[in-house]
Amino acid sequence: MKGLIRRWLPHLVVSTVLCALWLLLNQAFDAASILLGAVLGIAVPLLVERLQPLGYPRMRAPLTLLRLLRMATVEIARSCFNVSRIILFSDHRTVNSQFIRVPLSIRDPYGLAMLSCLLNMTPGTVWVEILPERYELSLHVFDLHDEGWWINTIKMRYEQPLIDIFETHP
Repeated sequence: MKGLIRRWLPHLVVSTVLCALWLLLNQAFDAASILLGAVLGIAVPLLVERLQPLGYPRMRAPLTLLRLLRMATVEIARSCFNVSRIILFSDHRTVNSQFIRVPLSIRDPYGLAMLSCLLNMTPGTVWVEILPERYELSLHVFDLHDEGWWINTIKMRYEQPLIDIFETHP
């Protein structure tokens, strides 16, 4: 019985969230909406499972993830104001736009994807590529004043929590 449930509901939390979101979006709690939500909750995870060739990520530190997301939200809002101020009120000749290289320690593909998303969502930064020969991140910064600060910020505020969340420790 347990194997049957596991086969049809391989990701019970995802299925439950999908069903709940369906009911919230429809603003209905009738039998038809519940049935369709349940069908979506079962079908969608089964259909997209092949899109995850590495399997679903295992998060080892959910509280660290919440702290990281809170910190990233504050950083994104702060950067929005700073970039807007520079664009609207600064002399464009004083803007120091440059590429920097950040050495990376994280190897987990899900952690790298999340790092990429967090850096690209922050106004004023663009993830360019990972340089494979030395495993460095090439990053474009809109107004660079202190390269060491950027490298330290990315390593300590973003990369280290992602290592704690996604990678196993020996």
